[in-house]
Amino acid sequence: MFGLFKNKDKQKPTTSAKISEPTLTEEEKASLLKEVEALRTQAEATNDSDKEAKAKLYEKIGLKQAELTQNEEAITSLEKSLEYKLSIGDGYKKLMNLYNAKRAESARSGNDEGIEYYMNKMDDMRQIAKKVTTSR
Repeated sequence: MFGLFKNKDKQKPTTSAKISEPTLTEEEKASLLKEVEALRTQAEATNDSDKEAKAKLYEKIGLKQAELTQNEEAITSLEKSLEYKLSIGDGYKKLMNLYNAKRAESARSGNDEGIEYYMNKMDDMRQIAKKVTTSR
């Protein structure tokens, strides 16, 4: 009557297909690695008293490392960024995603300690968000 059942026979797209992230070319990887090294040199040269600058540099390093799928290194850099200055920007979001991916990986492998560890890390991140939003 209104065409409600018109496309009944068409197959629905499967949602089980994994969405693949774009693959970096060797040139792009090399360029990102150079950027990471330049940022790391800059971060090391920055005075520790300039916490905001240090935080931004480590956040940039962590985001680029995540782009290179260097997840362990990215976690370390992003955590270091938050040690210098709490924020809920792109680095915060990426770190939360990385923690969640690690938690899921632990769940798939049946690692209860890993699940608990990353759930606690995610709880810590929620506390950071609370602190940052209430201090504004």
